[in-house]
Amino acid sequence: MVGMKISGWKNISMIDVKGAVTFTLWLCGCNLRCPFCHNWRIADGLDCKDLDKDAFLMELVLSKKYIDYLHVTGGEPLLQWRELIDLFKDVKNLNIRISLNSNLTLTKPLKNILNKELIDHIATDLKAPPEKLYGVSSWNKFWASFLDSLEIISEYNIPLELRIPVIKGFSGWERYFNEAFNVLKYDNFYIILNPILGPPITDPRDREWCIKYCNPSKNDINKVKSFIEKLGISKIFIAYQSTISL
Repeated sequence: MVGMKISGWKNISMIDVKGAVTFTLWLCGCNLRCPFCHNWRIADGLDCKDLDKDAFLMELVLSKKYIDYLHVTGGEPLLQWRELIDLFKDVKNLNIRISLNSNLTLTKPLKNILNKELIDHIATDLKAPPEKLYGVSSWNKFWASFLDSLEIISEYNIPLELRIPVIKGFSGWERYFNEAFNVLKYDNFYIILNPILGPPITDPRDREWCIKYCNPSKNDINKVKSFIEKLGISKIFIAYQSTISL
């Protein structure tokens, strides 16, 4: 599709949605500047190109019988929401389910897509505290939009993969967790605790920040897990468990 900026796609992926096989498409651009971001080159619009829609749909069809979803991630896909709607309509005509990975800070574009019943699964990160993890001065505005988006998703009852980046030694996230879980008015979601890995395993946006705060201990992870369990949430999984430091 002319105008849709992408980084590329992967025909078969088993790591982008828990328990599912996906055809994953990366879109360029993002409105946040998270210091631990591993896809910062995509987020900053580097090494991007126009989507060749015909080639994309052809490969998607060839992969159809092997996948559970087309998974669209980034960057932040909702920056290109108009182009996404057109693409998603074509994908739906192929009878392929769609998963969207978004930071959920662009509430109106999200609602526009949800109103057209084009999304079957959503993944997002609960980045808390946002003043530390969003990487922008207007974090409070984006956090308010994130909460609005969670409430809207609840109303649509769309399955949600809620990923929680776990950072070493951070405090102050409890308030934001309470705010987020208070607006989730349904139980059609699961939690993935995602210990944020830093150099040399990853190449984050802010290397020095990540050397200081990434690679959390099991104690850091268990502290977050225990807090969530006390809220009565039981569907909690931990990513990258074998790489966590002691």
